[in-house]
Amino acid sequence: MHSAQHGDPQALAELAGKTMYERDPASQALGMKLDAIGPGHARMSMRVRADMLNGHQTCHGGFIFMLADSAFAFACNSHNFNTVGAGCTIDYLAPGREGDLLIAEAAEQALAGKTGVYDVTVKNGEGRTIALFRGKSHRVGGMVADLAAASIQS
Repeated sequence: MHSAQHGDPQALAELAGKTMYERDPASQALGMKLDAIGPGHARMSMRVRADMLNGHQTCHGGFIFMLADSAFAFACNSHNFNTVGAGCTIDYLAPGREGDLLIAEAAEQALAGKTGVYDVTVKNGEGRTIALFRGKSHRVGGMVADLAAASIQS
């Protein structure tokens, strides 16, 4: 067991991820799962449901964006500092289909002061790249998880 109280970056990332996911009804409502988290990275997945399809019978880009944006959020908050998105772009490369398990892999590219840059690759279950997302983060005040409260519970 890693110890967030003793400054273990992986334990801190796991605690921040668990805390954020519990407070994230939007990601939960879409069936997103936080599959992995570590310092500066996160992997999330989402199954494309029938109610996520657009008029072309492919996954609406907004849902793909939301999956990528959530993975970005978990990656940039993995250091346990409250961090928000300052801007992002997405390129759609292939359609998502009903039943596809979309996997978003977010990776920190740069972190300097309060600003970070993160790239997210969204793939389907066959490994085909569906979208590429880049987000810029801005650190705001406070911590994601209360370490004092977490140490009482461990």
